[in-house]
Amino acid sequence: MRQLLVLPLLAGLAACQSPRPEPVAPVAVPQPALNVPAGAQSLTIGASPEQVRAALVESAQQRGTPVVQQDANMVVIERKMTGANPALDAEFGPSDNGDRIIRVRVRFTGQPCSTLAVQDLAVVNNARTALEQSFVLPGNANTMESLKGLKTRAEQTSGCPAV
Repeated sequence: MRQLLVLPLLAGLAACQSPRPEPVAPVAVPQPALNVPAGAQSLTIGASPEQVRAALVESAQQRGTPVVQQDANMVVIERKMTGANPALDAEFGPSDNGDRIIRVRVRFTGQPCSTLAVQDLAVVNNARTALEQSFVLPGNANTMESLKGLKTRAEQTSGCPAV
């Protein structure tokens, strides 16, 4: 009699067990496509977009440069220019109703160990006023060195081979 009761009980328990779910693969976040406009500078970095953003923000903070915008695929930093600058006045007009700033925008996209970074620069007269004017600046050897410095910082902590 005992065997008759144990057998249906075991069969009932086996039927109540739910199947184990299949493991779900992580969903990759789609990365934006980037264009490299005339005058902008670009390079490929052996790190993920997250590591590039972190290296850029950390570097700006260490230098005391304000980060004015930080998104998943873009960081914008600005540096206020102090004092008279006759060369910029001659090229872009005076900035006599507000601050003159240099704005650096770095956009990036990619995957782990391969991120395209695009840097563009602008001088902004009368920043954050109704008279604000922005002028695109072409990259030069100094700004390219800055972008290469970002590449070095990001790759040092990425664990990826340098590209």
